[in-house]
Amino acid sequence: MALRAMTFLSIQARRTIRAHFHFLKKRQVSTESAEQGKRWAAIKAIRHVIDSQPSVIGLGSGTTIVYAIDELKKHKIAQDVICIPTSFQTRQLILANNLKLGSLEQYPRIDVTVDGADEIDPRLNAIKGGGACLFQERLVAKASRRFVLVADERKRSHQLGTKWRRGVPVEVVPMALSPIQYTLEEMFPDALIRLRISQPSDKAGPVVTDNGNFILDCHFGPIQNPDLLYKEIKSLTGVLDVGLFYNMADTAYIGHLESDSGDILSVSNLIKQ
Repeated sequence: MALRAMTFLSIQARRTIRAHFHFLKKRQVSTESAEQGKRWAAIKAIRHVIDSQPSVIGLGSGTTIVYAIDELKKHKIAQDVICIPTSFQTRQLILANNLKLGSLEQYPRIDVTVDGADEIDPRLNAIKGGGACLFQERLVAKASRRFVLVADERKRSHQLGTKWRRGVPVEVVPMALSPIQYTLEEMFPDALIRLRISQPSDKAGPVVTDNGNFILDCHFGPIQNPDLLYKEIKSLTGVLDVGLFYNMADTAYIGHLESDSGDILSVSNLIKQ
């Protein structure tokens, strides 16, 4: 009996190890596919953007923008174009790649901005701010003649709030944190409102934005009217910004996960690549 039990446990252990291995392998493939999608979107967007010979480009924040900057520096225009960052991270990437750094103070009007997104709907409304840079991203986007989104197809949804599970980020000044959280919970009793906490390996306590503020992640579920929701939350004293970018983007580049291809979406049409 003891031998039979040991044999059974050994079989179960092997099955568990095998299942865990397949899970890790699947997750690795998924991650690699996502990176392929991000890379396609960023490269295609930059190549199309530079065709218009912009003098000033806004560069967003996040992992997809790393590919955009890497592509931009390969082109001759990179010697002259001014790059406006939306975060400290992007600023460092611009300098590290020997691109020309500018600011909104110097260049209050930007030709085009390329930025990532956490979720994009068919009208190119987006949830942004997963990297806690939403306020600067909005400033730069609003100063731009064109606003272009880049993402892999995991970020594409039929309605905002259905795929991005973290929720809509709301940047609040520290003094207003508790009053704002209390008010949001009263306004939206079915929503999940949480203070974003840093990874233990980074620091203890809440995530602090480049502006010295905190982030409340607000999961509302499917969002029917992003413009109305934005205005309701933004009107609260102490809220710096809300991660709902509606009626801003004119084009979105969405990279496929399993092939070196994707879709180019615009507010008026869809061009299959």
